[in-house]
Amino acid sequence: MTDKENELKFEDAMIQLEDIVGELEHGDVPLEKAIELFQEGMKLSQLCSQKLEQVERRIEMIVEENGELRKKPFGSELDVNGGDAIE
Repeated sequence: MTDKENELKFEDAMIQLEDIVGELEHGDVPLEKAIELFQEGMKLSQLCSQKLEQVERRIEMIVEENGELRKKPFGSELDVNGGDAIE
């Protein structure tokens, strides 16, 4: 991944990806151009996926269990002894 791709914000990448999808769906794109657009779209899709994974790792959910608030990583199950009590 290039530095330019790393600097691209998620929202900007999604806009570019939507533009590419729109062009490809229109159907009048020459084959070579369609292949280039598809490849760029795949790169943008991968970038968005990576950015979402990074955010998911940082998000913590706060849940109430037995009258205590506990935090846990996004997407994980909180078992009886799991999570950290919030004081």
